[in-house]
Amino acid sequence: MRRIEILAFPDVQLLDVAGPLQVFASTNDLLVNAGKPAHYQPVAVGAQTPIVTSSALTIGTSALSGASEALDTLIVPGGWGVYRACEDQQLVSWIAQRSKTARRTASVCSGAFLLASTGLLDGRRAVTHWQRCGEFRKRFPKVRLDPDPIFIQDGAIWTSAGVTAGIDLALALVENDLGREVALAVARQLVVFLKRPGGQSQFSAALTLQDESGRFDGLHAWMMENITQDLSVADLAEKAGMSLRSFSRHYREQTGVTPSKALEEMRLETARRLLEQAQPVSRAARRAGFGSEETLRRLFQRRFGVSPQAYRERFMAAA
Repeated sequence: MRRIEILAFPDVQLLDVAGPLQVFASTNDLLVNAGKPAHYQPVAVGAQTPIVTSSALTIGTSALSGASEALDTLIVPGGWGVYRACEDQQLVSWIAQRSKTARRTASVCSGAFLLASTGLLDGRRAVTHWQRCGEFRKRFPKVRLDPDPIFIQDGAIWTSAGVTAGIDLALALVENDLGREVALAVARQLVVFLKRPGGQSQFSAALTLQDESGRFDGLHAWMMENITQDLSVADLAEKAGMSLRSFSRHYREQTGVTPSKALEEMRLETARRLLEQAQPVSRAARRAGFGSEETLRRLFQRRFGVSPQAYRERFMAAA
C-alpha cells in the first residue's frame, strides 16, 4: 500500500486536508468493492494533536514520521495558518527532509507558500490560489509562478490552485497511479461534476465579473444559460430592464468591462470547456454561440495564444 501523508497545522484549511484524503479513501473503497486490494494508506500528520482548523473543526493527527520511513506522497495544504507554519523552522525542515523520501510531493492552495519556504519550488513552475499570487511572487521570486492552471506537475513536485483544486489534484494523482478509468469512477462516486484537467484555468468568467452589489449576477447566469443564442448588447439591456445607453454605462462601472467583452469571455470559456471534452472545433464554436469557426479561431488565438485545434489536441493527448 502506498502511504499518503497530508500535513496538518493550526488554522489549516479543512478542505485542503479532507478533500484529498477523501479521494484516496474513496479510491480504496472502489477497489475493495471490486474485489481488489486497497491501494493507499492515507493519513493526516502533524506536529501536535488535535489540530484546530480554520473552520474551527478539530481533527486528530498522527505524529510526524521519521525522515527515513517509507512514503509515497507528501501533501502540504494551505489556509490562514500557513504563514505561521512558514516561520516554524522545524516544520519547514521536516517537509524538506520528508520530501527526499517521498516519490512525489504536492501542495494544495496556499500550501505552496510552505513548500516554497523549503526551496523545493525554486526554478520550478508552480501555482497557488489566484488571490495570493501577487504576494507569492514577492516572497518567492525564484519560483516560476503560473497563476492560471488548476494544478501543475513539474517533475516530482505538484502544486494546485485554490481549495477545491486539491480534489482535482488528488484525482490526477490517482489517475497517474491507477489510470483514467479508476480516477473517473472515483470522481463520479464523489459527484464531482467534471474532473478538470491540470491546464484548465482556475478563473471563471462569471466569477471574475461578480461585484459587491451583485447587480448583474442574475444576468450573468442567464447569459451562460443562453450562450448558444445570437445575443446582442441590446438583448442584454432588455433582459436587465434598462435602456441600452444606461445599461452599457452601469455595466462597465460595476464590472470593469463592456457587456460585449463580458459575453466574449463567457463564450471563450464555454468553447474552451468543450474543447477540453474533446468536442470538435466546429461544435465548440456552435455551442459557444460564435457565428463561425473562424471567429472562434481568431478570438481564441488572441486570448490564449494557441489555436482551438491545438488546444483540443493538447487535452486529448493528456487524456
